[in-house]
Parts: sequence; C-alpha cells; structure tokens
Amino acid sequence: MSTPYPFTAVVGQTDLRLALLLNAVSPAVGGVLVRGEKGTAKSTAVRALSALLPQVDVIPGCRFSCAPAAPDPACPDGPHEPGPGAARPARMVELPVGASEDRLVGALDIERALSEGVKAFEPGLLADAHRGILYVDEVNLLHDHLIDLLLDAAAMGASYVEREGVSVRHAARFLLVGTMNPEEGELRPQLLDRFGLTVEVAASREPAQRVEVVRRRLAYEDDPAAFATRWAGDEQDVRARVVAARALLPQVRLGDASLLQIAATCAGFEVDGMRADIVMARTATALAAWAGRSDVRKEDVRQAALLALPHRRRRNPFDAPGLDEDKLDEILDRFPDEEPENEPDPEPEGPDDGGPDDGGPQDGGPDDGGGGVPPQGGPEAPEAPEAPGAQDDPAPSAPDAPEAPERQPASQDGTPPEQAAVRAAEPFRTKMLSVPGLGEGASGRRSRARTAHGRTTGAQRPRGHLTKLHLAATVQAAAPHQKARGRTGRGLVVRKDDLRQATREGREGNLVLFVVDASGSMAARQRMSAVKGAVLSLLLDAYQRRDKVGLITFRGASAELALPPTSSVDAAAARLEQLPTGGRTPLAAGLLKAHEVLRIERLRDPSRRPLLVVVTDGRATSAGSTGSSASAGSAGGDPRELAGRSARLLQAEGVASVVVDCESGPVRLGLAGVLAGDLGGPAVTLDGLRADSLAGLVKNVRTSVTSQSSHTTRRAA
Repeated sequence: MSTPYPFTAVVGQTDLRLALLLNAVSPAVGGVLVRGEKGTAKSTAVRALSALLPQVDVIPGCRFSCAPAAPDPACPDGPHEPGPGAARPARMVELPVGASEDRLVGALDIERALSEGVKAFEPGLLADAHRGILYVDEVNLLHDHLIDLLLDAAAMGASYVEREGVSVRHAARFLLVGTMNPEEGELRPQLLDRFGLTVEVAASREPAQRVEVVRRRLAYEDDPAAFATRWAGDEQDVRARVVAARALLPQVRLGDASLLQIAATCAGFEVDGMRADIVMARTATALAAWAGRSDVRKEDVRQAALLALPHRRRRNPFDAPGLDEDKLDEILDRFPDEEPENEPDPEPEGPDDGGPDDGGPQDGGPDDGGGGVPPQGGPEAPEAPEAPGAQDDPAPSAPDAPEAPERQPASQDGTPPEQAAVRAAEPFRTKMLSVPGLGEGASGRRSRARTAHGRTTGAQRPRGHLTKLHLAATVQAAAPHQKARGRTGRGLVVRKDDLRQATREGREGNLVLFVVDASGSMAARQRMSAVKGAVLSLLLDAYQRRDKVGLITFRGASAELALPPTSSVDAAAARLEQLPTGGRTPLAAGLLKAHEVLRIERLRDPSRRPLLVVVTDGRATSAGSTGSSASAGSAGGDPRELAGRSARLLQAEGVASVVVDCESGPVRLGLAGVLAGDLGGPAVTLDGLRADSLAGLVKNVRTSVTSQSSHTTRRAA
C-alpha cells in the first residue's frame, strides 16, 4: 500500500483544507465540491483527508459497515447478533468516471434469483463508502445515470437495487467529495446543490510558495515514508483537534441572532430553496466547534456563507460562481450577535491555534500555514489590492454604447475595418434540434439513441455481463425446455443461455459545432448582438442537453477554430463574448474548417454524432485560405461556388446541418437558403429560432436529410 501525501503538508489552499476539515468535524455539512484548474492539489488534499478521520466501529463480517450500537435492521447481511465491534479506519472510496451502474450500487445474481428465489447480492461502491468518504474525481464528467443514483442515495441515505421484482436495500451515508476542472464542463444543477460546500482553487502566483510546493513534492517522491514521518506529529495534532471538535459539536449553541443572520443572507442573495439555510447553519456550527467555542458568531456565519452559497447563486451555466463580500458584510452588519450568557472571553487566537509553526519540519522553506491547520477566515481578512488604474479608466456602460459602429475608412484593398466586440443580447429558449436516425453515443438529452436507460424496445442475448434483464423474453426462452431439464416443482429452471438483455432507446448527447460568420457584413452592433444572443441561446440548450460544443469563426481571409470541441459550454460563451467582427467573408474556409474538425473528432469519438450549426447571412466575398482540403476546390476561385462545393462535401458525408439566417433589411437575397440547400438542411431566421416560433424545424431537419439520403442512394444505384 502506497504512503499517502500528508494533509498537513499541502501548501496554501486554505479554503480547501478548511472545507474538508469542517466536513470531518460534521459530516452532516454535506460534502465538498472542489473547482479549479489542473495541478492545484485537489486530489492530493482529498485523498489525504481520510487519514485524519476518526476510526469507525463496525460489526465483524458485515459487508455494509453496520455500527454495533445501532445495526441497520434492513442490512442484507443481517440480522446481526449483539456483540463487540471492531475498529477500522474510515474508508475513502473512489468512483471512476467510467464505472458501471452495477459497480456503483451492486449487482444481483438474476439467474439465482429466478431459479432459487434467493437474494444473492454483491455490494457496490455505495456500500463500501458507508460511514466514510465517496470521492469522485472529474465529477462533471460522470454519466447522467450514475448522477441520478448518487442523488437518490445522498437524499435518502440508502441505496436501492431493484431488478424485476427482486429488491435489496442497504444504508449508504457517506461524505461526498468531488473535484472538477470547469474547463471540461459544468455540473447539473441538481447534483451541484447536493454538495454542501464549494471551493475555488488556483495555483499560487507567489514564486516563494511555488518553490515550497516543488520542494515538498520532490521530497515526498524521493522517500514517501520518511516524508510522512516528518509530518506525523502535525497529522496527529490535527486528528486530535478533529476528535475534540466532534465531541464539542453537540454543545454548540446556534442562537436566534445567528439564525436570523443566516436567513437574511440567503434571502439577500436570492438563493433558491431552503437547503442553503440548513447547510449554512451546520457549517457555522462546525466552524464554532473547530475554533473551540460553544457559541456561533457572526464571523462563523460569514465564513459559512462564503463556502455554502457561491455555487447556489448561479442562474445559468454562464454565470461565474462567487459572492459579493461587500454585500455580505452589509447584510450581516444589520443583524448583530447576541450577547453571550455567562460565557468567558475566548482566548486570543495566536500562532499556536493554527497547528505547527509556519516553518514546518522543513527548515528554510517559506510556508503560509500549509504545514498546519488552516485558519478560520473572517471579516478582518485583507482584501486583494486593486489593479493600478482600475478605477481611473472605467469601461463605458452598455446603455451608452452606440447602436452602430462609427464609420471608419476601409483598408486599401477595400476590406471593411475590424470592429470591437459587442455584447450578446439576452438568451432565449430554443426548440430542440436533433440529428436524424438512431445513434449509440454518450447519454444525453438531444437525439434518439440506443442507451442503457430509457424505453424498452426489444430483447437480445447479452454481450458480456447482464445488466438489464428482459423478464418476458427470458421466460419465453426458458419455457420450451422445462420438461427436458426435469422440472418438478413450481420454480422455473433457468440456464444462462436463456437470459435476455433488454434493448432500450433513450437520448444521446451530440457534438454541436457552431460555424459563426464574423465578417464585416455582420458588424452592425444591433445585428451582431442579436446573432451572439442566438448562439448563446443555442449554447445554453447544448448545456442542458449534455452536448459537446465547438466554435469556428470566419472573417478576413481565413477561418479559426476559436474553441476545440469540449464539454465546457461556458468556455464557448466566453469566446463568443470576445468575438470581434470585420473583414471579408470567407464562407468556404469556414465550412472546410468544420469538415476538418469533424473528421478529427470522428476518429477520436466515433459514436458521438455531429450537428453543424452555421450562423451567417449566406454571403461569400472571399475564397479564403482553404488549407489542405483540395477536394472542394482551390483558393482563388469564385467565392460563392467554392462555398457551395464545400457545403455539398459536408452533405455527402451525412453531416446533419442547420443554417441560422442572419440576413436583415427589407431587401433579402436569400443566400442563406441556398447554402442550406447545399448542406441538405433547413434554414431558420433569427426570429424563427425562438421556441415559440420554431415549429416544424426538427421535422424539417429529418425530412431534408432523409430525402437527401434517398436521392444519394438512387444516384449510386
């Protein structure tokens, strides 16, 4: 067994360590979600936490970690006889992103259940994590069906496994800890709200602190055992403090004044539901116990708000998580603390309150308290200095911006000048665009697909391990052989060859690739604002349907892959917001760039089907740089002809496409409609993209692609 990195040796990351320790003191806080860039010790700190948790008493031989003092009456290994328990360390169980449903909740032996009527149950990870930690690295990449199971277990404190009338239930109360990189996509709001606390982490920009991180890591890798020995004293001090705080926790008083502060804070920040109030109350109580006090104070409520509210204030995936601390202080100042009743003055906090000395076991290395217990933050924490000149030259507000850019002289070759980026209009709800046919991609909410969950459409012999039994088909397969198998009783004699797997149809997530015209013809401020608002609306729809997204822009003489295909929809929104406009319109270059991106993605993820969304007015004024895709023509030809040939190339490969027509004004050329015909998909105006006026668009996508497929088949014949 490898030696874990000591928790107290983590440099910096004060909020992260504090959030983890508060959950160690009070598991009822509800877990921690750690958000941050790669390489910021997220996983290291979480894996090190289990060593600080007190041991748990379990019934010997029980696979579900029942407590001797209060065994679970419904435990599958029960009923348990009274007797002494055995102490063991608290477990930390890791849930892999690609785990199966059976691995998470456990599996029933369906063959024995049908033939013998016994509940032969193999526990899963939820049973292993009971009374411990369930850790999910890259939790934002977890499949939807596993997220649903986690939500159920976290809400009920139990796991249910039900298969065709056979059910098993066992306790599953665990500390849920997840880490994620926001660049790879966001979490579903339902799971986000299940995490009690959230912490944003980032690598330090202080050279001295970065040096200390490298020094400690190298020392650990050279000799893990010796490194852990040097920090053993600090680990024991923190472990003892956690035990003392747990013992003090039931005595902590949460007064009416503190409850009013909590309620006013949640109401002031317009947090949905009541879970935030409950989590804040539990966190503030744990903070007081961690500080060795029996009463909750305003600084505890403030710190609890900073940990429990940021991820609950997001109204859509494009909102950055965070909390306005000035507003928080203003709310709390309106509700002073109660006077303590016969409470002695607390001892002043000093260097010893945080654990070991700043220098730690390694002399000569700067330290920010990383070798000890993170201090409890409060209103006295110094604020980050503002950037020089931050208020000297404020950016103009949106209402003062002109509706149209000032006319500027064109370049010598007649190219329209580049314009600054404009804000996107308010997003709106769009109707679903889907890829025709039946796919087999990752689970999502857009196009029809064969999935592990959904509507049962048939049965087949299982390929490997049986996961979803089709009971009727299994009985039908076994029935003709009962006499030959010597059946004498009431039970059905079932063999492995009789088992049938249910085939199901659900929804998949797709790759939605946006190709956005950023040329001079789109540069009018009102028009480009509407275009960005439409793309933002489609991005929001892609987030809700669990798609991957990519963004290609074209203007001037070339096309650019502004965002490679990713699950981070908010990253696409950020790139869109910064998009400048101007120059000629190399439509062919944009389409050929899309062809190249889709070709590469097809090799990387062949099961994920693409949906191409081209946002343009259909004009083509430049051949552009077509790169290596010579099949569509060479640069220097007629721009409109090159665009048509590029579109037909995509159509020939069966790429489902939609053209969002951005042409405006009383006189319309209809070029976007021509492009849609070449792509084999429908064209829809910006106004027609809204959900209340988009009737029939999905039908048009399917009809167009089906008709084109039939036409191609007839030509081949």
